[in-house]
Amino acid sequence: MGSIINNDNLPYSWQPEKPASEMVNHPKHYGGSDNPYEAIKVIEAWDLDFHLGNVVKYISRAGKKGEWKHKEDLQKAMWYLNRAIEKL
Repeated sequence: MGSIINNDNLPYSWQPEKPASEMVNHPKHYGGSDNPYEAIKVIEAWDLDFHLGNVVKYISRAGKKGEWKHKEDLQKAMWYLNRAIEKL
């Protein structure tokens, strides 16, 4: 809980809005907290670096943030995979 000043320069209390669904900790498009194959769990278990971690992240969420993002997520995965290959 915090305090801000309104247009009359008088403080009033406010409370940040809670998101409709969890978008920071274990979002559903990455598998959710109940899924043993949630993207972050796989990335950490396999000890993947930044590039390969992003490949797994984008492949795992492809099509789950809306059909319009499906191709874009796969293209992002390919971009990170190409970067990983270039570094070899």
